[in-house]
Amino acid sequence: MMIVSREGRALDVSLCSSAKSSAFRSILRAGSSAILIFQAGMAFSANDNGATVEAPVPAIYLDLRTIYAQAPAGSLAFGFGRPTPFSALLLARSNGAAFPTSLPAAKSLNLDVPLTVDVTDSVSLYAGVSGNSSEFGGAGWSSFQITSWNIGFQADVYQQNGGPLPTVTLQSTLTQSIPNDSLGTTSFNNIIEFDYALNSDETRGFLAGFQYTVTEVGNKFVKIKPNTIAYIGAYYQWPDNWKFTGRAGVQSFEGAQLLNLGSIQPFTQPIVRFDLDHMDDNDNRLFGVTAEIMWTPKPAYQLTVRTPLYAVRN
Repeated sequence: MMIVSREGRALDVSLCSSAKSSAFRSILRAGSSAILIFQAGMAFSANDNGATVEAPVPAIYLDLRTIYAQAPAGSLAFGFGRPTPFSALLLARSNGAAFPTSLPAAKSLNLDVPLTVDVTDSVSLYAGVSGNSSEFGGAGWSSFQITSWNIGFQADVYQQNGGPLPTVTLQSTLTQSIPNDSLGTTSFNNIIEFDYALNSDETRGFLAGFQYTVTEVGNKFVKIKPNTIAYIGAYYQWPDNWKFTGRAGVQSFEGAQLLNLGSIQPFTQPIVRFDLDHMDDNDNRLFGVTAEIMWTPKPAYQLTVRTPLYAVRN
């Protein structure tokens, strides 16, 4: 969940459009660079005898994620990823839903469908759509609607490979709400993570990272300031390929103003996330469950089930 204008000021439509175009070009440039790195690696791959090594076939799959999220009244539920109930809230407002003068408690059932290509073991590209059904203040669940599209990449910019320095992974995602009207949002989510493996198989190790999320809204009366997370964590993978990862950190949200719903005050609160994944022998994810608790300052919850559908498996 996440994101906005760095200073929190409302942006006019022309300014938002310029920022969106610039960010989109940045995503494309980064993705193109990742592909060029992959192509260069293919061109120069060789074994110890100088013979060319056949490059692996990219994995292609739908990384299906089913997400249930719940946020208390008077708060926005942010966290590791996109602000799921927030997108649903603006969509409901644009459809004329009647809310009281404060932000109601929110529940959301979401489906993310990104088509993902693992170009190599260290570079992934993805793009897809998301939809949800939401419920605010006990008023009943809405019908399921497609609410956004997204595009992004994940790349290891440095790999440990048994050395003293950790693997450095960069992930960047651009998400645009549907429809893109006066309450449309564009979010930019960037994560940098450091992974220090404790053995050559990289089945156990420590993590540390930062996430910065910003959201632009096409309405001058809606302001959502940036959200930042700093965290540490650890992981362990058993011989039967079940992998557990835990992350704990601090989330700092700079506040928001949502139409006539009043302001959301800034907060700095703890956040935790636990992942349990079943991998195959080639580290392809077969199944995953993620549980997340974030204090806003009251606790909000998110449960994610990942069920990838492979067209080509590495």
